Amino acid sequence: MGPVTEARDAALDPAEMREQYRTAELAEQDLAADPMSQFARWFEDAAKTPAIHEPNAMVVSTATPDGHPSSRTVLLKHYDERGFVFYTNYGSRKGRELAANPSIALLFPWHPVARQVIVTGTAARVGRDETAAYFRTRPHGSQLGAWASAQSSVIGSRGELMARYEELAARHPEGEQVPVPPDWGGFRVTPRAVEFWQGHENRLHDRLRYVHEDGGPGGEGAWRVERLSP
Repeated sequence: MGPVTEARDAALDPAEMREQYRTAELAEQDLAADPMSQFARWFEDAAKTPAIHEPNAMVVSTATPDGHPSSRTVLLKHYDERGFVFYTNYGSRKGRELAANPSIALLFPWHPVARQVIVTGTAARVGRDETAAYFRTRPHGSQLGAWASAQSSVIGSRGELMARYEELAARHPEGEQVPVPPDWGGFRVTPRAVEFWQGHENRLHDRLRYVHEDGGPGGEGAWRVERLSP
């Protein structure tokens, strides 16, 4: 038996990794009237759980118009009754894909409490005033980083990136207001469906999904809740 075979034999087998989720039942009568209110409840629970690092971390999935998907982890920066907001370089892969195809999915993977929230909907840019207000709250270094990085573009080396950052740091010293990059800003995700997933023993999970029902030309409508088989 050679070293390659031995290493393969010693490798962890993901099929053998199992965990029983022993959690409280998620019942329809316990849900909030709308998904954003229910998200607020679960987000607060996640934020209070020490084992969950960055509860606002979410997997953002986008796709090209012809259906080629891509995913990455992004930090949620705001949510309210209108939806979920995150910020990025508009020239990044996700920015380009959303410009061509606004369909989007978000996943909040709160593994320590055996919960997930899955959002599907559409994304649109937030206003420049909203972007500027958030940008001013960012640490100085993060503001410079937004200028230094042409996100998702090919770069020759890390040294090239750092040289650009140092150049910007010299131009905009600490304490000086850094302007908002013109190609950087926020997206607001308007949900069409929001699923709340609660893990249970024997893989008999609770999956309750809010689905938006359009109410007319103005976009008003109600939310209905449906239970999905696990």
